Amino acid sequence: TIVEATSGNTGIGLAMVCAQKGYPLVVTMAENFSVERRKLMRFLGAKVVLTPAAQKGSGMVAKAAELGKAHGWWQPRQFENPANAEIHARTTAVEILEDFADVTLDYWVTGFGTGGTLNGVSRVLKQKSPHTQIVVCEPDNSAMLASGIAQARKGDGSHSASHPSFRPHLMQGWSPDFIPQLAEQVMAGSRVDTFVAVDGKDSLRCAKELALQEGIFVGISAGATFSGELQVARAAPQGANILCMLPDTGERYLSTPLFEDVAVEMTEEELELSRSTPGFRFDVSSAAVPASADAGVEPSFTRHTTHTAFLGASSTLTVSDGLAAMAGAASAALPSAPNTAAIISHRFMHAPQFRIRLSPRIRCARTRPRSPSC
Repeated sequence: TIVEATSGNTGIGLAMVCAQKGYPLVVTMAENFSVERRKLMRFLGAKVVLTPAAQKGSGMVAKAAELGKAHGWWQPRQFENPANAEIHARTTAVEILEDFADVTLDYWVTGFGTGGTLNGVSRVLKQKSPHTQIVVCEPDNSAMLASGIAQARKGDGSHSASHPSFRPHLMQGWSPDFIPQLAEQVMAGSRVDTFVAVDGKDSLRCAKELALQEGIFVGISAGATFSGELQVARAAPQGANILCMLPDTGERYLSTPLFEDVAVEMTEEELELSRSTPGFRFDVSSAAVPASADAGVEPSFTRHTTHTAFLGASSTLTVSDGLAAMAGAASAALPSAPNTAAIISHRFMHAPQFRIRLSPRIRCARTRPRSPSC
């Protein structure tokens, strides 16, 4: 059995590997991290043990150590494991250098959580690209590295208390309540050129603008790093090349303040759009719906709750009367019901995924949504 403390991303990765390898996984996580993370890990077969939010990141780390010692489980110790930094030195840093082989990389902007990315990449950049300025972003109310105050530690190197500069902040996965050993090594090696303080509300704004203006779907910590990058860009010389790390996806933040102003039901504007044509509306009876032009499909439509595997037990669809009992047989019904197929397609093909590759220019590879009949 593997046991590890995580804010989510490492835990999800561990859950994937453990599922494939057949290893039991127990994750400890503070209760205030988004529910999407714990659901994803449980979906992948992991057990998630929550710790009180008041005990912060230190609480979940201590709980993982306690469980490991009591049960004889193995713990990766991501906050101090040199392999965490080494993999970024061998992969992330190499990819950055290759992508910037034909141009200069003037600034590399990142936040930090465990310190693994910061440690591994900064080590290689200082060796291979010494002119690159390394910029570390921290919450403006919790700037531990920039404070210059040392982290109190026990004899074994683990932290003994929360850092005095720590304060609760919005950036989940960023800056735990202590300075990880991997981040401390970066400071000891004088590998940080500049610190940027980032406001939590501006992190939300930047994450939303990346989605609305660029189609890049990221979470709060990525929005925070981008906010810091914008500060760097304002002060940088004309023509400077800046690389900003966006490490997470917005799907892990649906229950957080990032989405609190996103409507679930139709807005007034959307209702007005619905009313702009006569059919297929919730505010008119089915008799007012125009007859279907598709041969063989009943013109009368009613609402039913389906229980298909890919839509979930609580999903509602507008389907023709003859297809209400379509649970588990959606694909067989689709060829004879094009209207139903279109509705199903709309419900579960609403959000194409993005793969962002490190580059002087952001390049997005948009994958095609799969057909509902696949």
